[in-house]
Amino acid sequence: MSNWLRRSLLYVGTVVGTMLAFSVPYHYGMLYLEGAEGRLYVESLQHVVETFTATGYGSDSPWNTVTMNLFVILMDVVGVALVFLALPVFMFPLLQEALQTTIPTSVDDLTDHVVICTYSSRAEALIGELDSRGVPYVVMEPDRDRALDLYESEYSVIYADPESAEALRDARLEHARALVADVSDEVDTSIVLSAGEIAEDVTVVSVVEEPSRERYHRLAGADVVSPRPLLGRSLASKVTGALTAELDDAVEIGEDFEIAELAVQRGSRLAGATLAESGIRERTGANVIGAWFAGEFRSPLPPGETLTDGTVLLVSGERAQLSELRTQTRSPVRRVQPGEVVVVGLGEVGRAVADVLRGADVEYTVVDLEDADGVDVVGDATDPATLEAAGIDEARSAVLALPDDTVAEFATLVIDDLAPGVEVVARVESADSVTKMYRAGADYVLALSTITGRMLASALLEEQVLTPDLQIELVRTAAPALDGRRLADADVRGHPAVQRTRRVATGACRPLRGTDRFTRGSRPP
Repeated sequence: MSNWLRRSLLYVGTVVGTMLAFSVPYHYGMLYLEGAEGRLYVESLQHVVETFTATGYGSDSPWNTVTMNLFVILMDVVGVALVFLALPVFMFPLLQEALQTTIPTSVDDLTDHVVICTYSSRAEALIGELDSRGVPYVVMEPDRDRALDLYESEYSVIYADPESAEALRDARLEHARALVADVSDEVDTSIVLSAGEIAEDVTVVSVVEEPSRERYHRLAGADVVSPRPLLGRSLASKVTGALTAELDDAVEIGEDFEIAELAVQRGSRLAGATLAESGIRERTGANVIGAWFAGEFRSPLPPGETLTDGTVLLVSGERAQLSELRTQTRSPVRRVQPGEVVVVGLGEVGRAVADVLRGADVEYTVVDLEDADGVDVVGDATDPATLEAAGIDEARSAVLALPDDTVAEFATLVIDDLAPGVEVVARVESADSVTKMYRAGADYVLALSTITGRMLASALLEEQVLTPDLQIELVRTAAPALDGRRLADADVRGHPAVQRTRRVATGACRPLRGTDRFTRGSRPP
């Protein structure tokens, strides 16, 4: 029985039952207290109905006895309460539900799709990856309000509980290419087990919050994606890269040809210079593909573009060339001192950061709200006194591994106020927070949702995503539609899909000219 019908029957039954309950004592009161001999029961019932519906005008009044007057007063009060107070409680929600947009609870004729359980910022990143490749999907969302918002925003969504085997059938899981479970560690295993009942041959990927629980997800039958340790290692590589010229985070494209992100640090030779003045090409031989300015990616860069503190360059070249360029993006190297790096937050991401720093023999100080093994300073990262106790004014870098984006933004402002020269490397949950973090003063920001989306895309799709843990995304793919065309005619940069995704797909080992012609099997720049 539907919720609408159940509530309707409850309301009608309550009103009718109350009327009948009042009609009996009223009838006998009229017979024996008021002397209305020969009165029919239906006449008493009529008077009660008129009273409850406020349509009667006291046809039996006046009443001679105190008892009957008091009884009628009670009946009037109960009638008003039922009609005018209970009506909004019972009927208005029913009318609202009846008038609301109907959300689909199943899909028809969808095949080779990805079933996503449920919607989150990480799911949003994955949806972007799937859309860019033309892969269909459906989101299973158990929260009706959120499902309604997604449906009205033209997402492919059904209102359903992903833990239910019947709901998974409604999502046509047996015809899907994969299922992604990303709710919580406990719920995800339940989804995986339900999926196994329906389609054993469908790939099931589970996003694990706590790496220690990976074993149980695999026992349930899922492939596992654990993005937090990767995020921590990537953030730490930005810090260790600031202290050495090593390019551990560069992406190898071909033999002795790599692509990397290099942040222009405060006080470096490149800070404040234009691209033309920097002489990057002449001095190092590296190529500047583009750059991030406060979270906004620009490519190609005009010669007059100024490279400010915190600009992140996307560059390509041989390893030796990129190593030379990295030395020019760094501020003058100081002697490594205790507390050289301040790590804020000791969750899964913070622990991964600490592990990398410890392995690189970089001294660090850990700040966390709660006292635990490995925490050096206990306190709130948004409190200046806590950061001062951690030695922020003597640090070179601060890594913000906080799970709350709002707190991370505020902590960035505090650090920038206390120690403007400190490099701030931060994680955020949602890609929407990246720009705000840069505005707050961060030098390098990575979104957990972006990393998760790319890791899932690599696990689900045939195309190889080469850079799940960087701001850039490199995808190795064939481009048969460009066979025989010149680069200038192809206008790859101007293609709407390229403008929308801001992707760089490359397999070349030198800059291409407009007259270069694509041949079968070549890859687009």
